[in-house]
Amino acid sequence: MGTTAHPPTRTRRHPHDDAPDTSDSLARIAALPDGAERRRLRQEVVCAWMPMADRLARRFRDRGESLEDLEQVAALGLVKAVDRYDPERGKAFESYAVPTIVGEVKRHFRDHLWGVHVPRRTQEIRNRVRAARQELDVRVDDHAPPVRALAEHCGLTQDEVRDGLAALGGFSPLSLDADITREGQGYALGDTLGDADPGFEQVLYREVVRPRLSDLPERDQQILYLRFFEERTQSEIADRLGISQMHVSRLLTRICARLHDEIEADTAA
Repeated sequence: MGTTAHPPTRTRRHPHDDAPDTSDSLARIAALPDGAERRRLRQEVVCAWMPMADRLARRFRDRGESLEDLEQVAALGLVKAVDRYDPERGKAFESYAVPTIVGEVKRHFRDHLWGVHVPRRTQEIRNRVRAARQELDVRVDDHAPPVRALAEHCGLTQDEVRDGLAALGGFSPLSLDADITREGQGYALGDTLGDADPGFEQVLYREVVRPRLSDLPERDQQILYLRFFEERTQSEIADRLGISQMHVSRLLTRICARLHDEIEADTAA
């Protein structure tokens, strides 16, 4: 009776089987004081692990940053891992270096590449929603997974998923010079924004000062009214009150200084 041939068992490839064995060098680095020999060993270890760091960096390409810059950031994470690794803790260097390198790349995206400031919690939600959308996006009808399916897949509320979807464009905000018409009529996004009203600060100042006017002497109230509400010149106010223009200037300075000090005191209280 013949034996039945079974297909060879396919062993699963370890995700980091390109990791070199540098345990002896890392142990010597930890034991050596700072000097030429330690720096030489450190450089050898970094060079040995650089291919894996480059591979980890390639995970993040096509996200708005060049691969060359990502590889530099990953190399920085690798150097930090070599410098901070303590072999006496019994953990393999690979299990320490990989999260250190990936964390450095993610930190680079979070701190430097967001075109719009997005809170860290929203960034985390954005990453979860992005991963869920990639995992669920297996349709052929060009329709993205619905919000409800994304929420169920990544354990978020539908409102959180909507926030995450909105944050997907945070890396590259739309330029104010971008044409927002389909016909290319040259109507830019910036054209929809209004200019600052030059009278806004004056209105704000009036409203802040108004409650304090009743505490001023009647002449001081009249001077302020003529100057800031009727917009009279100092010379016109001087003619109205029968005093010199220089006197009006000194009175305005004194009155404004008093009001300023009162407002500052109220703000600090």
